[in-house]
Amino acid sequence: MPGLPTGVVATIALVAVTLSLPCFLYGAWYIIETEPVTWDVLVYHLKFVLTGLVLTTVPVVFWMAPRLPDQFGGLSAIHAVLGLQAYAMLLFAMTGIVRIFRAKYEHDLYNDYDQDVLLDEIGGERMGHWRSRLRIGVFGYVIFWLLAYIVGVIRFGIRYVL
Repeated sequence: MPGLPTGVVATIALVAVTLSLPCFLYGAWYIIETEPVTWDVLVYHLKFVLTGLVLTTVPVVFWMAPRLPDQFGGLSAIHAVLGLQAYAMLLFAMTGIVRIFRAKYEHDLYNDYDQDVLLDEIGGERMGHWRSRLRIGVFGYVIFWLLAYIVGVIRFGIRYVL
């Protein structure tokens, strides 16, 4: 953001990333607590998760990443590695999401839910594997996101508050 002091831009980035956490938490809670997962439930869940991803990713891409080469070391290196690991875990989860979505979509379970149809039955012998990838990836994303967030808040405090 040209013309704004660095501290103001850092504060805007911190607020955006902080606001993404409630989006992630509510989206996760909603999809876990809602049965059955229909198309409307999935879309509602994704609204919150994608909003959280935008609130996190936009500051990373447009403010944090371009400044990283000039300050790479110490806490900034830890912050960057944890953040990259979070996105790697998200990609890992996506490999499972794609297979699960495809299986449910092919059997029209998002529109015509049948509680007698088990995901493991329609998804083939590897469906348990894809479901595990989804769980591990999402859990890993949250853990690394939280660690990166904590390091980022510490960096913000050291650089702009103290």
